[in-house]
Amino acid sequence: MSTFAHNYLNNRIMEKIELNNKTILVTGAAGFIGSNLVKRLFNDLKGATIVGIDNMNDYYDVSLKEYRLNELEKLNQANPDNQWAFTKGDIADKATIDSLFEQYHFDVVVNLAAQAGVRYSIENPDAYIQSNLIGFYNILEACRHHPVMHLVYASSSSVYGGNKKVPFSTDDRVDNPVSLYAATKKSNELMAHCYSKLYNIPSTGLRFFTVYGPAGRPDMAYFGFTNKLLKGETIQIYNYGNCRRDFTYVDDIVEGIVRVMAGAPERRTGDDGLPVPPYAVYNIGGGQPENLLDFVQTLQEELLRAGVLPHDYDFEAHKQLVPMQPGDVPTTYADAAALERDFGFTPKITLREGLRHFAEWYKEYYG
Repeated sequence: MSTFAHNYLNNRIMEKIELNNKTILVTGAAGFIGSNLVKRLFNDLKGATIVGIDNMNDYYDVSLKEYRLNELEKLNQANPDNQWAFTKGDIADKATIDSLFEQYHFDVVVNLAAQAGVRYSIENPDAYIQSNLIGFYNILEACRHHPVMHLVYASSSSVYGGNKKVPFSTDDRVDNPVSLYAATKKSNELMAHCYSKLYNIPSTGLRFFTVYGPAGRPDMAYFGFTNKLLKGETIQIYNYGNCRRDFTYVDDIVEGIVRVMAGAPERRTGDDGLPVPPYAVYNIGGGQPENLLDFVQTLQEELLRAGVLPHDYDFEAHKQLVPMQPGDVPTTYADAAALERDFGFTPKITLREGLRHFAEWYKEYYG
């Protein structure tokens, strides 16, 4: 890494943004992270206008997305200090995005809408090009023509691909994605950098590491395992259990997003008289990679504790160790030192605490 790049990354100048009384767009608002972020904004802010958009697609059970939206409606009614507006629409539809920006003139945009899932990207690549590339391009174009104070967008730990050096640092090269999903997320970072440079749009990308928690995505391992065990089906543990994941509880992710929203890279001019791109990328991860077998053991214990499964459940009869799947990586492990340095935050919720919250929610939701 060049000395200039090192100095630039370690001397970021932040412009503080007071989020109260601002107009904020959250894309993917019915999604797992998006809905939790909107909840947090309802509770924290006063005088804000919060606008959500989600296409409500059927990648997973739509009733779960409807449940999250219902929770938001109830919370908004109980916290009338802010205005809430939801649009069912697709960020890949340019007319819809342009219309929203023209109507609301957003101060801060948080782009969480994306087609998620590594393995699904192998089966359905079109969905990723539409949502993750065309959709994000529409957001960037809207931020160009309707200037915003800060664009925050979801990237992913998957951009690190098969990198052998751990923990993963934002200083590392990320030029070798091993799934189309990862390639689209890396493309988002490149596109955002370009627009930051050309149009002086402050943007921050957040590389999330294996997010989990209540009302999460059913395609994630902890949720899918629970569903299968409850049905008496066999769960498959990839790479014979030798995978390690940096699990990050959703509340920690949201805490990181809110702090980053309020600290935009400052617009400034370089020695050449041209804008220095107001651009940053951070990891948000627990920094405590867990072996997959240990994770499954903890999940089992919390499912028993919450009464999701009976205490005499034979877990060993329902586990199968299988090889690595295409697009997967053996280890994810975040170096989140930059987040702590610039925003004073490091994820704190332990895996057991997080899985306990999930198990208790699962018992209540599915009864």
